[in-house]
Amino acid sequence: MTQHASPPRDSTGKVQSADGPPAWRGLMAHADVRTLSLLGVLAALIVIGGITKPDEFLDTRNLQLVLTQASVIGVVTVGMTFVIISGGIDLSVGAIVALASVWATTVATQEYGFAGILFTAVIVGVGCGLVNGMLIAYGAMVPFIATLAMLASARGLALQITDGKTQIVTVPSVLDLGERDAYVLGIPPLVMVFAVVTIIGWLVLNRTTFGRRSVAVGGNAEAARLAGIDVRRQRLYLYLLSGLCCGIAAFLLIILSGSGQNTNGNLYELDAIAAAIIGGTLLTGGRGTIVGSVLGVLIFTTITNIFALNNLQSDVQQIAKGAIIVAAVLVQRRTASTT
Repeated sequence: MTQHASPPRDSTGKVQSADGPPAWRGLMAHADVRTLSLLGVLAALIVIGGITKPDEFLDTRNLQLVLTQASVIGVVTVGMTFVIISGGIDLSVGAIVALASVWATTVATQEYGFAGILFTAVIVGVGCGLVNGMLIAYGAMVPFIATLAMLASARGLALQITDGKTQIVTVPSVLDLGERDAYVLGIPPLVMVFAVVTIIGWLVLNRTTFGRRSVAVGGNAEAARLAGIDVRRQRLYLYLLSGLCCGIAAFLLIILSGSGQNTNGNLYELDAIAAAIIGGTLLTGGRGTIVGSVLGVLIFTTITNIFALNNLQSDVQQIAKGAIIVAAVLVQRRTASTT
């Protein structure tokens, strides 16, 4: 007589559905809840902005400005999300953006035009990411210390290059991208770049081996190593990715401001980390979403815009951001304890 295999059962003895294990469906449910919650917060902020300053906030130009400002820090946040998911941290992203922006706007670089500025910004970002990755992956340095050292070094080098002066961009093809004539169907070019980076980031994280390895390393590095993943090489690649995002963000900032300054990217590391955290990325690694991080960026940018339109002081804005971060971490801890 032919014996039929019994259907798989979970720890309670219940038969598991063929559609997938309950744990996976539970994880997806939590992700959906987080996403819907963030969308609710963003919608509430839009309502608040529309009530307090209806003419200014809901104006098309202002909404375009919000999205444009979100684009620069948003690209940085995509790279930061990958790093945090892997269990790391990058405190140097703001300094790398500053260094890349001033190096790409020197007189010598601008002589090579659009391509020279773009190439320099990207290569400087990737180079800094390479140094971070080598120190952390192969130098066995703690990410906090390695990236803190890069923060100080990159800021110092940016100051040395500019001598504390603003470097004005004179390349028309770069400046034209910041003009309204360059908008496509009312969408600024910077926003389109941000959208492309977000889509690519989502695909890499959710549809590639690289993304799965990043999550595995953040969840349990030793288990990932025993499973055949080259943990050190994976970490190197992740910091290269973060540096690449910083280089792209530096180029976007050059377009937005029309200049390069050693003060560019100030506190970007805090904004990127905060956006990733409220988006559901665990600081301990092993879990995170690109969509959540992007929503986090939009929430912070919208808050900044509402405060500016209502002439509220920046210290109140920082307090509000701090409260949001604390609330997000508390929600993470509560969620983790119930799963």
